[in-house]
Amino acid sequence: MIFKTIWRKNPRQQDKKSELIQQTDSFKYKTNIEPRFSDFDMMGHVNNAVYFTYMEIARAKYWKQAINWDWKNTGVVIAKASLDYILPIQLEDKISVYVRTSRIGKSSFDLEYLLVKHINNHEVVCSRGSTVCVAYDYSTKKASPIPEQERNKMQIFEQLSER
Repeated sequence: MIFKTIWRKNPRQQDKKSELIQQTDSFKYKTNIEPRFSDFDMMGHVNNAVYFTYMEIARAKYWKQAINWDWKNTGVVIAKASLDYILPIQLEDKISVYVRTSRIGKSSFDLEYLLVKHINNHEVVCSRGSTVCVAYDYSTKKASPIPEQERNKMQIFEQLSER
């Protein structure tokens, strides 16, 4: 009974995700995705597993175009990937993905994604995702520090400050 009393006294807080979900202006990189016919299931919408492929495509474009990651020196592996499905994507939808680096550690960094579809000249969020990326040395088969050059490019592009 004590827990109920304490719980009821706390003011109800607004869901943080609902505040952030439409904030596309905090993303500096956006790319278009061309869905393939094979991406769609029997219900006529993009299969849930394909959303991770869209994140992968957007991530590769982001690293190449915005960061210019040097793949010859350091690879990247995905340690964790998560996704919140909000709205389905259907065959006629035009879609884009926003990508940003939200955290940079010693050997890992976080990317966030917003997948949107275009309806009547407005963007509607279909999913929100994130990945934890780890700089990886394939010769030693171990995580490695993020190269200084790539770290600096991410910080400058995203306007992140040192913590």
